[in-house]
Amino acid sequence: MSWTIEGDFAADGAVCVRGAFPPDEVALAASAIDAVLADLSPTAKRASADDDGAFVEDFRRWTEIPAIEELARTSAAAAIAGELTGSTQVRLHHDHVLVKEPGTRQPTPWHQDLPYYDIDGRQLVSMWMPVDPVPRSSSLALVAGSHLGPWYMPRTFLDGEARWFPEGTLADLPDIDGDPAAHRILAWALEPGDAVFFHMLALHSAPGFPGPGRRRVLSLRFLGDDAVHAPRPWATSPPFPGLADELAAGAPMDHPLFPVVWTRG
Repeated sequence: MSWTIEGDFAADGAVCVRGAFPPDEVALAASAIDAVLADLSPTAKRASADDDGAFVEDFRRWTEIPAIEELARTSAAAAIAGELTGSTQVRLHHDHVLVKEPGTRQPTPWHQDLPYYDIDGRQLVSMWMPVDPVPRSSSLALVAGSHLGPWYMPRTFLDGEARWFPEGTLADLPDIDGDPAAHRILAWALEPGDAVFFHMLALHSAPGFPGPGRRRVLSLRFLGDDAVHAPRPWATSPPFPGLADELAAGAPMDHPLFPVVWTRG
C-alpha cells in the first residue's frame, strides 16, 4: 500500500502520513482500543476532571491484546518509523491508548514525551493513529523544530506539579498558547487511515474534544538504531518495573519487552 507524507520530519519533528492504514487495519486498531477500554490495566488513568467528559489512557497492552502486536508487526507503522529516522531496525517501546469521549473539555497540555520515558537517543518516533475522524481544531498540535531541544520541565497534567526534576533545574515551557505567533504550530485534520508521526522530544498538545463522536487513538512508540536504556530516578510513564536490573544504563534496548518489529530489507 502506498502512503503520502506531508511535512519534513528532520526539520520539523513531525509529519502527517495520509493513507498509511487500510480499512481492515483501522478496524483492527478500533477493536484493540475497545478491548483495552473493556479491561483497563492497573496503569490506566483518567486524565480529566470528574465533571469533564472522560479522557482515559492505558499503556503497554500489546502482550495481552494480540491486535496491537499484529499492527506493530504487520502494518506500515514500523516501516514508516524506520524511514523517518533512517534506522536499519525498529523496536516497539510501548503502546498507548488515548480516548476522549465527546464533551471532554480537558486539554492535553503542552509537553515533551522523552522526559517521561526510560530511553535516550535521537532515532525515536511515536505514531498517533485515530480510528475516528478528527478535525484540525481537535487534533494533535506540535511546535515545529522543538524536537531539536532543549528539554523543558515535565509536569503532571492536571495540577502542574514538578515531580521528576527539582524546580528550577529545567526551563519552564514557553507560553505557546499565549504567544502563538512566536511558534510555528503543526496540526492536521485526520481521517481513519491517516496518522501523525512525531519525534519523542517534540512539544505537543491536544485540545478537548467536543464531539459529536469519540476520539479514539492508538499510539505506538518506536525505537530506532541509537536508542539506549536510560534508567531514571523517577517513575517513568509507563513504568517498567525491574528493568534496570536486567538492562544496564546506556545499553541498546535488546530485551523481550521491546521486540524488533521491522528490519530494513
